[in-house]
Amino acid sequence: MANLVARVAVDRDREAFAALYDHYAPRLAAYLQRLGADPALAEEVAQDAMVALWRKAALFDPAKSSVGTWLYRIARNRRIDLLRRAHGATVELDEAIVPIDDAPQADVAMAASERDGIVRRAMETLPPEQLTLVRLAFFEGRSHSEIAESEGLPLGTVKSRIRLAFSRLRRRLEGDGLVDAK
Repeated sequence: MANLVARVAVDRDREAFAALYDHYAPRLAAYLQRLGADPALAEEVAQDAMVALWRKAALFDPAKSSVGTWLYRIARNRRIDLLRRAHGATVELDEAIVPIDDAPQADVAMAASERDGIVRRAMETLPPEQLTLVRLAFFEGRSHSEIAESEGLPLGTVKSRIRLAFSRLRRRLEGDGLVDAK
């Protein structure tokens, strides 16, 4: 992803920006909604963050943070600014910032390790054509359009295979008790 930001910074590459937008804008909006923003505000702030990426891509330093961390910080700060303006008062930063403890507790780390093992085993049951697409989308952070182009598949096929893969994973993980059945 950092290479896409560099392309935006140096060449004002619209395709690179579109790929970044497709990947991050929905994630930023969902993150903001988890922080309590209504969907319209979350979408607006996510778009503001992406505009900031377009304008300030040259300021991004991959040695200091990942693209995701940088964009989430921009989105969070924009949300805080909007809250301040809307309420005409100061927002307590302790209320607006969710502290991140980088040192997981032993029981949390153990549970995460067990969960990761269950998810890996579930992924191994996927057909190879689905597993490849899931890895490209979620471990390499590629957009569906990028995957379609690199794999020589129609976009609809990519989306269908990923959707089928998630359906299979959900059923498998429900059976393992990792995901609640709907």
